Amino acid sequence: MTAPSTFGLSSEARNLHWLLTNLVEEVPGIQSVAVVSSDGLLLLSSDPGLPHARTSSRGGTPTDAARQVQEAKPAGPRGSAADLATIVSGIGSLTIGAAKLMDSGPVKHTMVAMEEGSLFVMSISDGSLLGVHGSADCDMSVVAYHMALFVGRAGHVLTPELRSELRQSLETATAGSTR
Repeated sequence: MTAPSTFGLSSEARNLHWLLTNLVEEVPGIQSVAVVSSDGLLLLSSDPGLPHARTSSRGGTPTDAARQVQEAKPAGPRGSAADLATIVSGIGSLTIGAAKLMDSGPVKHTMVAMEEGSLFVMSISDGSLLGVHGSADCDMSVVAYHMALFVGRAGHVLTPELRSELRQSLETATAGSTR
């Protein structure tokens, strides 16, 4: 796989791309990551089918286990970044509503443990969400720790202007990849 093109993007956008790539590469067991805006739009993704793809500094290819996971996924939208973004947005809305009903303050993070994997959703300061799909054997505390680092580093730069730039970049790259 090739590295995502960040040509023409602002330094803040390039920094977010780097943070996302670093999160995916450095944390064992992460299968995919999506950053979703407060209105549910995908901003960044580790989806190999998209330009914001997972890359590796160890030879330019994902690990064998990650490759097998990718090859085992059915063709089509199931398991895509768009699906992860939809799930993250829905879980975010549900938990925000629950917190309001329970009068318990803002939601910080949500974790769903499944037999074959895990889903982590963490709030970013502007209402955006970071969603991580992890394998069944991932260390949940390590994933949560690295997600918190990402949120701490990304939260202050995710301005409305940067969100708009990321959406436009994603739309342009997706349109170019379907030609």
